[in-house]
Amino acid sequence: MRASRRGFLALGGAAVAGAGAGALVTHAAEAGGSNTTPPADRVPFHGARQAGIATPAQQRLAFAAYDVTAGDRASLQALLQTWTAAAAAMCAGEPVPGDSTTPQAPPADTGEAIGLSPANLTITVGFGPSLFDGRFGLADRRPAALADLPRFAGDHLDPLTSGGDLCIQACADDPMVAFHAIRNLARLGRGSVVMRWSQLGFGKATSTSAKEQTPRNLFGFKDGTRNIETSDDAAMNQHVWVGADGDQRWMTGGTYLVARKIRMKIEAWDRDYLADQENVVGRQKVSGAPLGGSAEHDTPDFGGSLIPADAHIRLASPEGNNGVRILRRGYSYTDGMFSSSGELDAGLFFIAFQRDPRTQFVALQRKLAAHDALNEYVQHVGSGLYACPPGVPAAGDYWGSQLFTS
Repeated sequence: MRASRRGFLALGGAAVAGAGAGALVTHAAEAGGSNTTPPADRVPFHGARQAGIATPAQQRLAFAAYDVTAGDRASLQALLQTWTAAAAAMCAGEPVPGDSTTPQAPPADTGEAIGLSPANLTITVGFGPSLFDGRFGLADRRPAALADLPRFAGDHLDPLTSGGDLCIQACADDPMVAFHAIRNLARLGRGSVVMRWSQLGFGKATSTSAKEQTPRNLFGFKDGTRNIETSDDAAMNQHVWVGADGDQRWMTGGTYLVARKIRMKIEAWDRDYLADQENVVGRQKVSGAPLGGSAEHDTPDFGGSLIPADAHIRLASPEGNNGVRILRRGYSYTDGMFSSSGELDAGLFFIAFQRDPRTQFVALQRKLAAHDALNEYVQHVGSGLYACPPGVPAAGDYWGSQLFTS
């Protein structure tokens, strides 16, 4: 018997999740999207950690934050169950579970990704501080590390591109696949969530592996040379994953996502002369070597005077911050142009993961906001903080189930 789209929604996420992988395969076969051999460019959805954090960064980003309009805890859980089942299917290269063949009903899957590969799609969920405001009986489950970010010097944050009860980070090597994920989760969430803001990104702006060529940001500089390598388990455990010593057991194995929309004043930067650009960053533009060095991965000489005191790499360095590090996973973005000036509306959609934003991102950003020479050319215009729970271990479980049971 084929379940109708209306029936799918009426049954809710619990029924969908409970149907398990067998039902997904059956549906996919009906929809003509089944593969008997797992695609090569598929990132496993299930596991102890959420994918999209330690996963090698893909080329495209679709990010969205949502306000929850569901009125009770059970509805929130049903939403997360529905989203989890849909996300698992999409990451496997399958359509959203449900009926997409009945002529008299809207298809369960919007269809723009039919025929495309999974493109290494990962979908990562996070819970914002406002989710713990008491509406869902979760106030006592709010981790201390999920403290609202302070206002930093120079912030010009737009509330229309900040905050949110939930966030979804969808990354893929195909922009259509990433967009398809966000679109379909938003569609499944209608009546339970309203999208608050979203952002598309392109060209990963940091590397997360020594095997990758370090990408360049929109200022033309290599970015992420000293980023944490996600294959370094010791560094990931020290700086990224929440351990069992946290104040909320449900976050063990999770991490905290900080998102910052950083406008880059490209026209002003392009008018600056090369030597000053390099002094602002602290690196040579073409080679990526630290000033005074000869190769990109040379250790910066912070004891010398060639790297200015207000250079970005000096202020952000672990050496100057008691060893503090974060895992950056940002993307460049463009939203077109400002009609008032004709300047490009573009920049960096900064994403970072860490164990505790209070002692990591906040500590680093306080220093950068106060002293970084780069501040002349950038402005933070959007912001978000989210707790990313551990992964979904197996079909039938759902994102954040530990939050409701631990």
